[in-house]
Amino acid sequence: MSKKIQGAFFLFLFLSIANFSCQKEVSEDLLQEKNAATANKAGVNGHLQQTKTFSSEVITKWLDMQLAMFRIPLPAGTGTQATDRAMAYCGIAAYEAVVNGMPAYQSLEGQLTDFPEMPKTEPGKAYHWAASANAALAEMSRKLFPTTAAANKTAMDNLESSLNATYATEVNDATLQRSIAFGKEVATRVFAWAATDGSANVNPPYVPPVGWGLWVPTAATPPVNPYAYQRRLLVPGSSNNTDIELLPTFSTDPTSAFYAIVKEIYDVSKTLTAEQKAMADYFKDAPGYGAGGTYVAAFVQALNIVDFSLDKAALAYAKIGLAQHDATIILFVRKYIYNIMRPVTYIRLYIDPAWSTYIPTPNHPEFPSGHATITGGALTMMSNVFGEKFPMTLHTYDYLGYAPRSYSTFTQMGLDIANSRIYGGIHYRLTCERSIMQGKKVAENILSTIKFLKE
Repeated sequence: MSKKIQGAFFLFLFLSIANFSCQKEVSEDLLQEKNAATANKAGVNGHLQQTKTFSSEVITKWLDMQLAMFRIPLPAGTGTQATDRAMAYCGIAAYEAVVNGMPAYQSLEGQLTDFPEMPKTEPGKAYHWAASANAALAEMSRKLFPTTAAANKTAMDNLESSLNATYATEVNDATLQRSIAFGKEVATRVFAWAATDGSANVNPPYVPPVGWGLWVPTAATPPVNPYAYQRRLLVPGSSNNTDIELLPTFSTDPTSAFYAIVKEIYDVSKTLTAEQKAMADYFKDAPGYGAGGTYVAAFVQALNIVDFSLDKAALAYAKIGLAQHDATIILFVRKYIYNIMRPVTYIRLYIDPAWSTYIPTPNHPEFPSGHATITGGALTMMSNVFGEKFPMTLHTYDYLGYAPRSYSTFTQMGLDIANSRIYGGIHYRLTCERSIMQGKKVAENILSTIKFLKE
């Protein structure tokens, strides 16, 4: 496939994402205005101040706090949390902590898989919704990151206290304490639900199947996430119709289609430009923020650009978290069904025994691509939230000395993320192209299933 055709494919794909997202955004905005007007006129919930009157600062500050806890390498003796779990459950808790101050919106009760009943606010009583979100995110962060570094635990306490000190100057103590108690109760229920999602299951060491063309572990460490099928998808039906076309049949014949997709990776590796290397380095995760951290960092930076109110930020948090979470589970389930061999294994066996990838190969099967699948899901949601045309410059890895990367659309960002795995030598081009489509479908399923707005 020529570079022009490859570029056209990705452009078509992401424009379709943008079109879907923009249509959804326009219809949602119109419905929101209608429902909000009706709800406000009726005095729904009777609360004195709506969520939209607060800034999104509480959410951006807690996301920044969590990014610090995702950062790899971790201090010795500490641990972190899977990015997709933290993003999803914290996003849900933040949304539930403030949705009662959003007259046009509704709780996710009865919509997410096995989701518990959420606490109810007191009609006619005032709530400081930023304080509720602060309490919920502080509680969720402590529970999700129990083995983080001592400095991070102190930073969490300080952040919560600092925000509450500000809120204490804005409302009376009764309102502040009522709001904090509500947020904490939301987090308690969300975390209890999260604890039953299967991620803590104890399983025997995974032994990969052995056979012609099958994946061979690429590191001495345990395979990554082989029991993903035991984890709970948060949105019913999010995996519907997400099967994607498989790669060509495995073959070592130099005239075969499979050999051709491997040979492309080998040939590309021999002529990598400085820009291609920079792209591979920027999105390789380690050192950095770990798998999925790219989207958390991009989300925070986008929020800082648009200066959303708290209601929009909480809604965006929930949407992006749900897409990232379910896309991660779906892609890992498929990886261990197909067990496709990585380029490094094939090339060393059949082309060049001395060959090495530009970046380390993750220790899990090749197909589908984690980066590309999550890109399809997360960027579909970001287009839905912020719009496809969204100029931004990523400063995610300024602290590592990497040059900032600028984009005018989420399409451009997605191209970089997908292509970075090709230049890194760890994924076939067809895998990246098809995996983006899988993630896109996951996000579309979520957007068509979950009803955030009241009907």
